[in-house]
Amino acid sequence: MRITVLQQYALGLTKVDEVRGKEVAETLTSIKWHLWHGNAERALEKIDNLDVPLVNHGADKLLVRKYDKLKVLTNYLNDFSTYVRQNTTSIVDYSERHRYGERVSTGFVESTVNQVIAKRFVKHQQMQWSKKGAHLLLQARTKVLNEEWDDCFRVRFPGFRPPAIVAVPMAA
Repeated sequence: MRITVLQQYALGLTKVDEVRGKEVAETLTSIKWHLWHGNAERALEKIDNLDVPLVNHGADKLLVRKYDKLKVLTNYLNDFSTYVRQNTTSIVDYSERHRYGERVSTGFVESTVNQVIAKRFVKHQQMQWSKKGAHLLLQARTKVLNEEWDDCFRVRFPGFRPPAIVAVPMAA
């Protein structure tokens, strides 16, 4: 999302200063590519290099008057740089995940969870969750999805169905 906002500002810059605006837009595309491929260090280098076209644009007083969002763009870039620096260790190589058929996004799951929880926290509902109750429910749901629920249930209720026995082929 942050890159999308920055790209919109770069588009506005392009309308006033075509050369520098295109340079910023191309660099943002490159930053996005590096982040997608898990290369946060290279993305940070490119973010730092964006200062050059922006400083050059700021030096031209006539163009600065035409594009009054330069300071806002610079602030967004600084915030974006800080965000990437603080999350460098958490940036995943999504291209590799995609290549191996792994999930790239959990946004649809997060959206559903947020929708369900938000609906239950509304005061006009017949039943309402407390924060603790919602947290406990999410823990239980996670155990079910990770197929750990039966083991947890057996601890509390030893007579619960026995664990599935996996047949091991005998050696010759």
